[in-house]
Amino acid sequence: MFLTTIMLAFREISRHLLRSFLTILGVVIGVAAVITMVTLGNGATAAVEEQISSLGSNLLMVRPGQRMGPGGSGEPVPNFENDDVEAIREQIPGVKAVAGQSQTSTTAVRNAQNWSTTINGTTNDYLVAQRWNLREGRRFTNAEEQAGKSVCIIGNTIVTNLFRDTDPLGQRFRLGDVSCTVVGVLETRGQGGFGNDQDDVVIMPLKTVQRRFAGNQELRSIMVAVEDDYDTQSVQSALEGLLRERRHITGNKDDDFNVLDTAQIASAVSGSTQILTGLLGAVAAVSLIVGGIGIMNIMLVSVTERTREIGIRLAIGALAREVLLQFLVEAVALSSLGGLIGIIIALVATASLAPVMGVPFLFNPTINLVAFTFSALIGVVFGYFPARRAANLNPIEALRHE
Repeated sequence: MFLTTIMLAFREISRHLLRSFLTILGVVIGVAAVITMVTLGNGATAAVEEQISSLGSNLLMVRPGQRMGPGGSGEPVPNFENDDVEAIREQIPGVKAVAGQSQTSTTAVRNAQNWSTTINGTTNDYLVAQRWNLREGRRFTNAEEQAGKSVCIIGNTIVTNLFRDTDPLGQRFRLGDVSCTVVGVLETRGQGGFGNDQDDVVIMPLKTVQRRFAGNQELRSIMVAVEDDYDTQSVQSALEGLLRERRHITGNKDDDFNVLDTAQIASAVSGSTQILTGLLGAVAAVSLIVGGIGIMNIMLVSVTERTREIGIRLAIGALAREVLLQFLVEAVALSSLGGLIGIIIALVATASLAPVMGVPFLFNPTINLVAFTFSALIGVVFGYFPARRAANLNPIEALRHE
């Protein structure tokens, strides 16, 4: 009986292929949009987490001022000093590496090529904290760091733009008015968690940048890597206490510096992208409701067109529930077919868009199953009223219908 009902439903759908396709178009678009938005959103979340994790795990970033970025009090605050770095290294347990940084922007020039880039003055501890290996070459020697030699380690973007067909190791190029010898090349990392190109960097000994570029001994930031066996929260508390003491902050005065844990950044950013993904999925799901209304509309038209057929079935002994089931199965078949087509379109779309957006393609069977189930429920909900109307027809009145 149920198999016969399914066959009748698909026969009726095949009789009006164009109308059936237009009927399920809303469901197709809705399912495809929901799956595409959620899948790409999950991929974007994973990409952001991976990019932020490239900053280094168990990493604390210390900067002057009460908050990161714009929106501070506007009052000038003192930068850090080299002695602050030594105090952190010697007095705080659980610190694996600590690196002060002095950054500046300049133009790198070699032969006829030039490239605007960032110079990061720091120590070898910076590479340890960032877990950034060298593709070739070596790190700075102790003598080069102590004397402030004009040597550098460069990222892949610098190699691409200045040393296209040449091995950069041992080559010299100019940074502003300073000539620099390349001693190492960093592994490629790509885009960072904040949209920056991590490979567009020149790393030089801290003293070199302070003396030849900045003209002072100040540090704009300090990077502290915590041992894996230690809790970053306890190390952060000890770090804040030490800096308050060294910067003569007493009583209830606010800190004139901020310490940020990269794990907290990753959690906050991924949480935001997940919320955004949910909102986009909810907006896309509205089209499923619109598709359900379209199914109900066409099913009502179908009941009107087939009134005489319904009357004949009822007159020769068909039960009302059998008529109801026939139209309900037809509505569910339409919506389920739309769900399947929508899933196929979504898989093709996400597989094509993910590389373009630079995010991984993460197939999520749960969201595909939920979207298909929801499309089938749309058929049940919006197909019930037309099916009920067909089942309640008076056989005599139905037979007299023209």
